Amino acid sequence: MATNNTPTAKAKADIDFENELWNAANELRGAVAENQYKDYVLSLLFVKHLSERYELRKQELQQSLFTDPVETHYFASLTPEEQQQQLALVLEDELEYQVKNVYRLPHQATWEYLRENAEQDDIKVKVDQAFVLLDELLAKRNPDYKGVLEPIFVKSQLSPTQVAGLINLFSKEKFSEINNPESDNYGRVYEYYIGKFAMAEGSGAGQFFTPGSVVRLLVEMLEPLKGRIMDLACGSGSMFVQSLKFLQAHGGDKNDISIYGQERYEGTLRLCKMNLLLRNLSFDVKLGDSLLQDRFPDLKADYALMNPPFNISKVTTALPDNNPRLFGAKDIFTTPGNANYMWFQTLWQHLSERGTAGVVMANGAMTTGSAGEKNVREHMIKDGMLDCIVQMPDKLFLTTGIPACIFILSKNRDGRDGEHRERKNEILFIDARKMGTMASRLRVFEDADVARIADTYHTWRNLGGSYTDVEGFCKAATLAEVAANNYVLSPGRYVGSEAEEDDGVPFEEKMKLLTSELAAQFEESALLEKRIRENLEGIGFVV
Repeated sequence: MATNNTPTAKAKADIDFENELWNAANELRGAVAENQYKDYVLSLLFVKHLSERYELRKQELQQSLFTDPVETHYFASLTPEEQQQQLALVLEDELEYQVKNVYRLPHQATWEYLRENAEQDDIKVKVDQAFVLLDELLAKRNPDYKGVLEPIFVKSQLSPTQVAGLINLFSKEKFSEINNPESDNYGRVYEYYIGKFAMAEGSGAGQFFTPGSVVRLLVEMLEPLKGRIMDLACGSGSMFVQSLKFLQAHGGDKNDISIYGQERYEGTLRLCKMNLLLRNLSFDVKLGDSLLQDRFPDLKADYALMNPPFNISKVTTALPDNNPRLFGAKDIFTTPGNANYMWFQTLWQHLSERGTAGVVMANGAMTTGSAGEKNVREHMIKDGMLDCIVQMPDKLFLTTGIPACIFILSKNRDGRDGEHRERKNEILFIDARKMGTMASRLRVFEDADVARIADTYHTWRNLGGSYTDVEGFCKAATLAEVAANNYVLSPGRYVGSEAEEDDGVPFEEKMKLLTSELAAQFEESALLEKRIRENLEGIGFVV
């Protein structure tokens, strides 16, 4: 399938709000810690979204009384008093809103009410009261939505003037869904703020932020057009939102996908739920540590997309010996010092018979010689689980300086689905370390970068593709070749000359070599010192 990045690439270009939005967030300085900006700003934005969807639905219901032939005929037969009663019945019918996934709001929870009272001294109280009312409505529709909106304004150090400033900003026409129904304003503002907050927070933002170009790359490679989509470290839900954008760009129906996620931080999970509700998506996202508390033990996903936390230690020690996710005995397929390969085993257990997973992972996972991790890697390779490895450039992530790569695992490698060829004896290696463009202090993949990587993978994977190896960029290696390289997965070992900066030799091997060379140099140095002393003594000098 051809890669199409235009909708995502152009999404933000036609709205001139960036400086205005960030200046508004900066107004919170001194009263709110930077890592709490999002709690206030994005919660207000979410309220505006719910309120405008309610107003839009009210307008639709009112218009139906005058545009639908049956409704119009019946309505015209009523007296003016009866017409008012009928209109009230229609506008107050909860089912009329629920059928469109809209919430019927009490006046005190509408944006109109907050805007009218923005200059009041008790505006913080009114905002919190609106949050409580809305949270009750959300929980009534779905108990899992409980806690999405928390009453946080009264207890904050924000002044009424600062709160009024935020309300007045989001009341501008350019942020109106009613006036810009096709622009996805709220979703785009939401994404903008999440990215900006991550930039401001630095390493503290890792709980909820994955760079957009990395998310796009994963989604474009996996092509999640239909089925169950899972992210077991879902953060703010960017993998799901990008999957929706991909679906829409290719003419798909969002009713053809179902979303499942897990997140260990409660505040981040609230962001995720708001993000998905903004997109009018149905979902099931739960709180919990996916490695220790799997909240979806029986789920089989067709697509799994993840950027899990790297190099977590001491997790596997808490796992029971007979954990069903493990490929075998715990002492063989885990290591106490690192849970990277536990993520792979967890995802494999969750994939459907034709499921595919894309996982962002630390580069060290490609080469680690730690017994438990290497055992898992060899098992994955020998059993034909690995489809593709993409080594990415540095400086992609705000939250870590650790270089990263992408592992693609798939149960759909036998060529029996009629779309993809049989490739169980191959792994595709892509070296993308020289791709991307620096933007501020981060590197980002441009549209052409995403298209080149994704199209290379699709051409290699799909039936009828015209894939060829490209020196220094991509190589389809056989499992025998990988075994001959001691099961090391660094693309630099396979793609050829462009990999000079990194020869792909595992750290453990390099250290053995360097230590041996250093010992030899020490020995040679000691021998030279002995000879110099002997020569000096021979001419009458004692050192």
